[in-house]
This record gives sequence, structure tokens and C-alpha cells, in this order.
Amino acid sequence: MARVDPSETEFVDRMGLIMERLGGTRTMGRLHAWLMICDPPDRSLTELAADLGVSKTAVSTTARQLELSGMVERVPTATREHRYRTVSGGWAEVMRVQLAVVRQSLDTFDLGLSILGDDRPGRRDRLQETRDFFAFALRDGEGMLDRWKEYRERSS
Repeated sequence: MARVDPSETEFVDRMGLIMERLGGTRTMGRLHAWLMICDPPDRSLTELAADLGVSKTAVSTTARQLELSGMVERVPTATREHRYRTVSGGWAEVMRVQLAVVRQSLDTFDLGLSILGDDRPGRRDRLQETRDFFAFALRDGEGMLDRWKEYRERSS
């Protein structure tokens, strides 16, 4: 990485591993981590590619994915150059998207329960437990996002 000291490199690389564990790509984690700590806080695709030691194509693809997920945004410029920066609240937005999938899953579990009926208790119990877990996770996740919003408002 150009312009990055060893401790910053370690942070960026560790975030790449964390993003992999969360189901993303290593480049996704590294790119987001670098945008959190770089100065200035917005970087062009060319700068990001040089800073991270990856191809401009990889940076472009990854930046678009992070933009779609609400983690980064394109910065308006006077030129056609694409510049990116992190978005405040990006992780909360990722959680909202995940909770929407959990919400959709409940409908599928309910369908499964209606198909099984009451005459198949063993299978129904396993499915009901899974449905109950997802319902709990949804309720608790939404509550966590509400508490997070309140926390951020108090901290500002």
C-alpha cells in the first residue's frame, strides 16, 4: 500500500479478514477500512487501487457493491472521476437489510408450518423453533437499531 504506515496496513488487513467472516470479500473489508481512516476522507478509484495494491477494476466493482449496501457513497466532483467516502450509519443500514431478509423468511417458515399441519409434530416442532428464533431475532434486531439511534442522538 502506498501512503499507508504499517499499523494502518495491519488494521486494513484485519478488517478484510473480518469482512470475509461476515460473508463479504477481503477487498470489501480492506476498502471500507481504508476509507474510514484515509486522509483526505474521499479517494478516487485510481488512488484506492494504488493505496490497497489491487486492480482498479477490483476497486470499482467493490466500491459499487459497498455503495449498493449503503456503506460508501460516491462523492460529487467537477470531473468525471469517481471518488468514494464512507457513509455515516452504513453498518446500521446493512443490519436493516439483513433484518428485511429475516422478515421475509418468516413468511416462508409460516408457509412450511401450514404445509406440515398438526399431524407431523416432530418436523413441525423443529420448523416452529426455527421460525420462533427468526421472529425473536427480528424483534430484538429492530429494538437494537432503535436503541442505537437513540444512543447516537444522545451522543451527538
